[in-house]
Amino acid sequence: MATPRRVGETEPVTTAHVQSPPFGTMMREWRQRRRLSQLDLAIEADVSARHVSFIETGRSAPSRAMVLRLAEVLDVPLREQNQLLMAAGLAPVYSERSLHDPDMTAVRDGVERVLRAYDPFPCVVVDRGWQIVHANAGAGLLLEGVAPSLLERPNALRISLHPDGLAPRIRNLAQWRHHVIERLRREAAVSGSADLSGLLSEIESFPGGFDDTRDLGGVAVPLELFTPAGQLLTFLSTVTTFGTALDLTAAELSIEAFLPADDATAAALGVK
Repeated sequence: MATPRRVGETEPVTTAHVQSPPFGTMMREWRQRRRLSQLDLAIEADVSARHVSFIETGRSAPSRAMVLRLAEVLDVPLREQNQLLMAAGLAPVYSERSLHDPDMTAVRDGVERVLRAYDPFPCVVVDRGWQIVHANAGAGLLLEGVAPSLLERPNALRISLHPDGLAPRIRNLAQWRHHVIERLRREAAVSGSADLSGLLSEIESFPGGFDDTRDLGGVAVPLELFTPAGQLLTFLSTVTTFGTALDLTAAELSIEAFLPADDATAAALGVK
């Protein structure tokens, strides 16, 4: 008996244009990265396991709707969803505009408002690769004493852990380093980004120890930073993102603010 096809499925194909890499190979890699079987993926996407198998082996060509449905189930980032679509011979869905593009005015204005709202607390805007694309005046406190070479193309994580960056002034360096590296490791695994994997390898090579101890009475991992003058400041970080962005630039922006974790730090920043 023939297996009935569900909505969105396609007929088997006898010939296919070979992509580099083929869509089926890319989808299988994402499925394995998410630790799902073909059956798991089929159930979540409401298609047959047979159809998932046919797509992965190139026996069926997926429709645009099918690519996006599978990508949603696999939690594929927007940039990589475009790559999946192109590998399937389809046009990408998500645009990528410069932050200075007129169409990005609302995004720029929103970022500026957030930066101003956090001032005098340090706040930086980073892209997917952790490059700093904007910062408020308060962020100058974090960049004091950082080697000029690290500021030419400032990367927040590199500045944080490099021996010529903040590392010598971080009192709890091993703990903070563990927090940063684990966070980057998760992002690299989720995104499959070669750039993030390269940044992870670089940062792991920096000195500073690796303290994975957890104070169960604490709320979050603090950044305990000495100023160049020797005053100890303690911060907790918080991250803001554009949760409904359809443009790659906006979707990949993160705004990280460093809030005072004690009264002494607040007072040092001029907050009564």
